[in-house]
Amino acid sequence: MLMHTKCYMRIVLQRVTQASVDVGVERVASIGPGILALLAVTHSDTSRQADFLADKIVHLRIFSDDAGKMNRSVKDIGGAIVVVSQFTLYGDCRKGRRPSFDKAASPEHARKLYEYFIERLKAENLVVATGVFQASMQVSLINDGPVTFILDSD
Repeated sequence: MLMHTKCYMRIVLQRVTQASVDVGVERVASIGPGILALLAVTHSDTSRQADFLADKIVHLRIFSDDAGKMNRSVKDIGGAIVVVSQFTLYGDCRKGRRPSFDKAASPEHARKLYEYFIERLKAENLVVATGVFQASMQVSLINDGPVTFILDSD
């Protein structure tokens, strides 16, 4: 039986002026100002972690107000969010020359929580675009700031 150390759902969040996702020659997602969220799920994650991170992202004040202070959320500015699944955020590069992905959730478990997370964001009446789960994607963005955060669910 495989034993896993406790890990948490992880997101790399980037404030963008625009972002897009292509799969092959097809553009599958495109947003203007908002957030690019790279999402990784681990074995022990549940809807509880997805709820926490969805709420955090929607209300996190990372956009500038009139005084130039980070005081507005993506919801406040009428921005959009593009969510891309990215199991490689759980790549462990400490040993050897090839990353280990033991901490990444199985595709079945990850897909379930990825889709749940997206539905939670959509429930906030935001424009939400997505990549294609398990596809090879080309992600383009213009990071605004640059502003980048790493969020863990617990």
